[in-house]
Amino acid sequence: MKANTAPKGTKKVPMRRCVGCMESKPKKELIRIAGYEGVVAVDPTGKAKGRGVYLCPSGQCLEKAKKKRALGRSLGMEISQEQMEKLLKDMEFYEK
Repeated sequence: MKANTAPKGTKKVPMRRCVGCMESKPKKELIRIAGYEGVVAVDPTGKAKGRGVYLCPSGQCLEKAKKKRALGRSLGMEISQEQMEKLLKDMEFYEK
């Protein structure tokens, strides 16, 4: 017997966890941050190379993630102050 009891024909919604607030939300509601070869950038398509982490589209979650150093830890790399400032600036475009 299957654990998934969704009606036949309905698609499963992929869920991801925000590294700032630690809430699981549908993937489409979150912004992906990709880290690859020392470069950290906002990935609006969700298809960029490298390891990715997800954040809610709010400055508060980015600040929480920055405070806990969750971005660097999740991406497995050091994030410089300049890179963090660029992320803050780029995230402003996606804020709701």
